[in-house]
Amino acid sequence: MSGAGLEQIWVYLSASPLLHLLATLLAFLVATRINRWAGGTPLLHPVIVAIALLIGFLLLTDTDYATYFEGAQFLHFLLGPATVALAIPLYDHRERVRRMLGPIVVGTMTGIATAVISAVSIAMVLGADTETILSLAPKSVTSPIAMGIADKLGGIPSLTAGLVLLTGVTGCIVGPWIFRLTRISDPTIQGYSMGLAAHGFGTAYCFASIGAVAGAFSGLAMGLSGLVTAFVLPPIIHLFGL
Repeated sequence: MSGAGLEQIWVYLSASPLLHLLATLLAFLVATRINRWAGGTPLLHPVIVAIALLIGFLLLTDTDYATYFEGAQFLHFLLGPATVALAIPLYDHRERVRRMLGPIVVGTMTGIATAVISAVSIAMVLGADTETILSLAPKSVTSPIAMGIADKLGGIPSLTAGLVLLTGVTGCIVGPWIFRLTRISDPTIQGYSMGLAAHGFGTAYCFASIGAVAGAFSGLAMGLSGLVTAFVLPPIIHLFGL
């Protein structure tokens, strides 16, 4: 096929919003293969690899984010139903959740307080400005909730989204190592810890590498931490005088 023919095909495809939907799906499929080839290492988490591939694609084709999102917004819409669907495996283990209600409440409050206080304290010691600190505070919550919280507090939602990404990747890398070091093998504890510390990334890791029980409890932790953080974070921030 001649160069002119390829150019005509590209012009046709680039005018369709389905191009970027297809690019997103292909990037994730390739990223999944790369992760499997690398032995499932969290360092090459499929989401991270897919993001890198998509950034390269957008730079190569000189496509702005607004144009890309116009085609990929269908996947964004599916994020809500997918999150709600996490309740399905959790429902199968509702009796176990009921028995562990006390530890779940204590663990959730402790995890949220530790994540917020440690992040804000370190940022203040290092001399970060108020806007950066407020963007950093909800970093351990899943992206949509974290961005909303940051916006209400006066932070930068886009910066918060990036910090959430880094937190999730770090949790997936460090979490399994901590489990081996502490000899924690209970999937409910592993799952809840990963969901509390690494939100969506941790939940995806649990379903793929640990099992359905860990994935269900990780989803529970992700949801509860987001809900509780939205209420307890403003008072905690107020204690720091921000």
